[in-house]
Amino acid sequence: MNDMRLEDRQQIQDQAMAYARGVDRRDWALVRSAYHPDAHDDHGAYKGGVDGFIEWLERRHAHIAHSMHFVTNCLIEFAGPDRALCETYYLAQQTMGPEAGESRLMLLGDRKLAPDASVLMEVAGRYVDVFERRNGHWAISDRTVVFEKVRASEDTSLPISADWVPQRRDADDRLGQMRRKLGLS
Repeated sequence: MNDMRLEDRQQIQDQAMAYARGVDRRDWALVRSAYHPDAHDDHGAYKGGVDGFIEWLERRHAHIAHSMHFVTNCLIEFAGPDRALCETYYLAQQTMGPEAGESRLMLLGDRKLAPDASVLMEVAGRYVDVFERRNGHWAISDRTVVFEKVRASEDTSLPISADWVPQRRDADDRLGQMRRKLGLS
């Protein structure tokens, strides 16, 4: 394997990580940067172009209080100098409060839920992506999300201690603060 392919692999993996960070911090510009403008995304409940996908994500995540994507195994196969097939395993954990309304109830079906309870959803799956390099930039041109397992239950998480740094799903999260401090944003 030559050094150029190692560089390409790293750029592709960085895009997978950028996507996860973008969703979890509600940084839609970062999510968009992982895709080419004419890309297609099949996310199960959404199938279509990037603009529609971002709009769908914004609506869906408006009532998700907590979101963490764990991007794990990533196998990249090159189909030429500027195309690659990438299979990336992921685990996603999200919490929806009562304000999520029907989305929250849909996950639990007929199970009884206290009116003020939150739902914890865990999804295991794979991103099957075609990446293309255009103008020196690797990005997703076609994504299919393969769902392996979805689990939902009433959230019984313990409260975060007042002494700990709590998460935020916006630019004021500790990550955003540190990025600004270091001149990275």
